[in-house]
Order: sequence, then C-alpha cells, then structure tokens
Amino acid sequence: MKTQNCILFNKFIANWLIVLALLPFSVMASTPSPTIQHINQDSFNEYKAKVVDRKNGETLSYASISVVGSNVSTVTNSEGEFSLKIGKDQPDAKILITHIGYKSKIVALSMLTQDKAKVELDPTSVELPEISVVSKNAEALIREVLDRKDKNYSSDLNRMTAFYRETIKKGRSYVSLSEAVAEIYKQPYNSYKNDIVTLYKARKKADYNKLDTVAFKLQGGPFNSLYLDIMRYPDMIFTSEMLANYEFKFDRSTYMDKRLIFVVDFKQREGVVEPLYYGKLYIDAKNYAMKSAVFNLNLQNKDLSSKMFVLKKPYNADVYPVEASYRIDYTEKEGKWYYGYSRIQLGLRINWKKKLFKTTYNSTIEMAITDWELDTDTKLANPKDRIKPSIVISDEAVGFSEPSFWGEYNVIEPEKSIESAIKKIQKQLEKK
Repeated sequence: MKTQNCILFNKFIANWLIVLALLPFSVMASTPSPTIQHINQDSFNEYKAKVVDRKNGETLSYASISVVGSNVSTVTNSEGEFSLKIGKDQPDAKILITHIGYKSKIVALSMLTQDKAKVELDPTSVELPEISVVSKNAEALIREVLDRKDKNYSSDLNRMTAFYRETIKKGRSYVSLSEAVAEIYKQPYNSYKNDIVTLYKARKKADYNKLDTVAFKLQGGPFNSLYLDIMRYPDMIFTSEMLANYEFKFDRSTYMDKRLIFVVDFKQREGVVEPLYYGKLYIDAKNYAMKSAVFNLNLQNKDLSSKMFVLKKPYNADVYPVEASYRIDYTEKEGKWYYGYSRIQLGLRINWKKKLFKTTYNSTIEMAITDWELDTDTKLANPKDRIKPSIVISDEAVGFSEPSFWGEYNVIEPEKSIESAIKKIQKQLEKK
C-alpha cells in the first residue's frame, strides 16, 4: 500500500513500450482547433538570446521568460538559450527574465536584436535569514502548502497553448524526435476533473534502424507533463498518507528577485524499501505556494522500479530504469499560480540474456506554456478531437515539410545536438 500512489504516478509518466515489432496503434494530430488562431508568418519577429550569470558567465537553465503585460512566455533550455516570437505590432514590448537565486531583469526588445545576444542576471545579494527564525518544522510547511492549494492556484478553467517535445536517444545518438503544439483545457485546481488536451499540429522523425531489434516508444505524450503538476495532482506523490514516508528538512533559503523562497529537501525514510522520491521543493514564503519542485525517483530496487515504467518488453531481456528525474515550475500572475513548465528525464537499460552487450536509452520530455487565457466559453473541445493519456505520437512524417508553421510558436529552443539529429534522421528517411 505504501507505493500505491507512487505507482499510480508513474503509470501516467512516460511508460516505455518495448516490443519486437512496431506497435499497431498510433495517434495523429486532430483537425486544427478553432480556438488556436493561425498566425501570418510575416506578422511576428523572432528574438533569441542566452541567459547567463553576470559574475561567472555560467549559463542559467530553465529561466522563465515572459512578455510584460501578457501571458506569452517560454523558458531557457539546458544551455540557457531561448527563442521568443512576438508580434510586429508590439515593437516596444519588454521581456521579464526570472530565475531562482537571481534578481529579475526587464529588457527591451532592442537588446535582443543582435546576433548571439546575451542577458546577464545578478545573483541575489540580499542577506538570508536563518531557517530557525522562519520555521522549525519543514513537514508542517509542506502540509500548509497543500492546504492552501485552493487559495493560491487558479480556480478557473484556463485555455492554454503549449509547446511539447520528446526525444529518445540510444547511447549518444538521437533516434527519435517528436514535437507538438497542444491546446490544453486546464481545469481549476480545486476540481476533480481531468485536464483536456487536443493537438493542433504534431510532427515526428524516427530512425528505427538504430533501435536494434526493438521498437522503442513512449506512451502518454503531453499528459506526461500535465500529470507532473503535483499541485493539480497531489495524490500522485504527496498524499497525507504518503507524507509519513518522507523526511523533510530545510535547506538554506534563497530569493527570486526580492521574494524570499524557502527550500525544503525531502527523501524517503529509512526502512521504506519501496521506490519513492527525493529532491528539493521551492516555496514562496509570502503565500506558501509551490514555486518549483526538482526531484528524482529512488531506483535502488530495480524490480519494483521497472514495473513502474515498462509496459512491454522482449522475453529475452531484462529492462530497468537507470534515471528518473523531474522538474515542475509554476508562474504567478496577480496573486494566482499556474502551471508553466515541466521536464522529465528518463534512462532505461536493456540487458540481453545470453549476450554480453547492454543497450541504454535516454529520453527527455518537456512542455512549456507559451500563452493562456481565461476560458469564458463553457463549451470544451469536441470529444472526438481530444487525445487520450495512452497516446503515442504518430510516426507519420507530419509537419517537417511545414517549417513556416512551426516558426509561429514560442518553442523551447533546442540544443544544437537535437537540431543536428533532426537533419541526420531526415536524410536517412529521404534515402529510403
């Protein structure tokens, strides 16, 4: 019973489908939803930059980038880079850049027009209070965060536009890249209804020649990212029952601009053998809202952790995860917090019986909300257009022939290695 919620969480988070032949089912993007407007390619400009630490020049991953006065946003990638599309009718727009532990910065678009633009953030220099002065009970703080969910997080139905990406690597080589622009009907945080997702457009490239004798796919699509919203789905990790299985303690507090952020470390208690989580929770000290959570699954018990992820596998192989790390970031506007960005990194190893070699696969799954609005129309997406949590992004070569379409959306700027992999995979398929 201790791992019931943990297993439930991973039931939806990127199940691996590993079989000897291609799976017989796939999901195509649905007909474009009328609520996402197609933008004229000539109606926007693209701005790119890299966010770094002013003192040491280190890149700042997962910094939040937003257009002041709007809900348009994105995040920096693991190299600190971002790409933002802004309408030409907003030449005077300003960009707000925030990162935990740094002073926020507002920059004009004119600062992002030069090649290799760089934005430097200053580490916070505010003297931090001692933890003992603030609180002595970290677990009590987490319970307070959960109790205040209805007050701190949106109680409205919001219609969100999101960019979604999943990649699969075999060793050091990319073998699959899937991307999608999704429309999300994000249910109120005090509702028991599930979020609704439709795909406006999706594209995928995969080179299965590099996958040996297995067809390796991820199940869940954008739902992987949505179920990582632990404030929307707290039963997945921190129920009242599950809290007893964890140890919580304060780490040294930090600041995001001038706002105090409590940092809480957590891990499973000694004697709890089932796979649970460990990591850090970042709590806004003013209203006790969860700002971010960065955590990993304890994979020491290979058999149990394997059951959480692997749905099907070859009979002549042992399959188990070697990495399961998660990140969720929330954004705040006018006193309410919203799902903003999530990232999942998974590693899987296949030990072939009666063979000396092992095969390692790694996958990165990330989604960023690029725009959202309050849904005042009570009519939800047509049921036939909604995707299911069992989705596997289609293998059909959809979208890569439409570069103008993908240029319209604020995306998570891909690492150069991914861009190179796309070209290599594309050439492979063209040869065939």
